[in-house]
Parts: sequence; C-alpha cells; structure tokens
Amino acid sequence: MSDFMFENLEVYQKSVNFADEVSDIIEKLERGYYHIRDQFGRASLSISLNIAEGNGKWHIADRKKYFLTARGSAFECVPLLEICKRRKIITEEQHDSLKQKIKSISMMLSKLISGTDNRESD
Repeated sequence: MSDFMFENLEVYQKSVNFADEVSDIIEKLERGYYHIRDQFGRASLSISLNIAEGNGKWHIADRKKYFLTARGSAFECVPLLEICKRRKIITEEQHDSLKQKIKSISMMLSKLISGTDNRESD
C-alpha cells in the first residue's frame, strides 16, 4: 500500500513509467537537440505531476483542471514522438510502443475526467 492514494492509480503508475522511458531516450540526445530534450522531458513528466497535484485538491473542479492539463501534456507527447522518429532519435518500434503507451494513458485520463463530470452532477 502506498502512502498516497494516487500512487495506486494505474494511470499514475503508467505515466511515471512513460516519463522514465522518455528520460532514458532524451538523456542520450546530442547538444543540438536541447529543444526536444527540454520539451519532451517536461511534457512527459507533467502527466504524472498533474495527476498527483489534481488528487491533492479538495474541489472536484480543481481536480478536473489538473487532469485536463495532464491529458494535454499526454497529447503534447504525440508530435514529439513523431519528430523523434523522423530524426531517427528513436526506432519505429520504440515510436509505436511509446505511442501505444501514451494512447492508453490518454484514454485513462479521459475516463478520470469523465468521472469528475459525473461527480459534479451528483
């Protein structure tokens, strides 16, 4: 059992794993790719950070705002993956695997957001 409830959420765990995989990729980038390293690192990390912060909010509307931001960061990772593939920073297989992971995370976040919508109408 974790100290914080959000740590038990599958979407949180998957997003931390995703950010860790992205970190492995961007650590190896050459200096000329600073903009990709910076943006991809921040976007991938932002997903789990916003899930955690959202779970720390009392009001449902505040939680939803953070979950929406997390989903936006997940979507931001999609073109970054494409650019990394085109620049041969990652292989086609890495691209496909990471894209499936971000798709799964995005779908889970959409369900989390829908859950807050359902609670708002209670």
